[in-house]
Amino acid sequence: MLAEGEETALYSNELVRARSALFARRFRPWGFLLAGWLLFFSFGTGIELWSNLLLGTLIIGTLATPVLHFMGSTKFRAELAALTP
Repeated sequence: MLAEGEETALYSNELVRARSALFARRFRPWGFLLAGWLLFFSFGTGIELWSNLLLGTLIIGTLATPVLHFMGSTKFRAELAALTP
């Protein structure tokens, strides 16, 4: 409906980078947790001392990540609302 040169971007490049960084910070612990469990089940079970340390860390992370995710939801929504045009 518009000519080729008339289209406007909904989000500026700076706003897109800020929103991407916000979502990356929000879901980074889940990615690390998933990668940790994948590494543990693929490589970590054969190493004696490190497998126990990695398992303990992953269990603590698995219990703490949902709690921290829930506790940070209000701050995330406030920062997202500030970045929404």
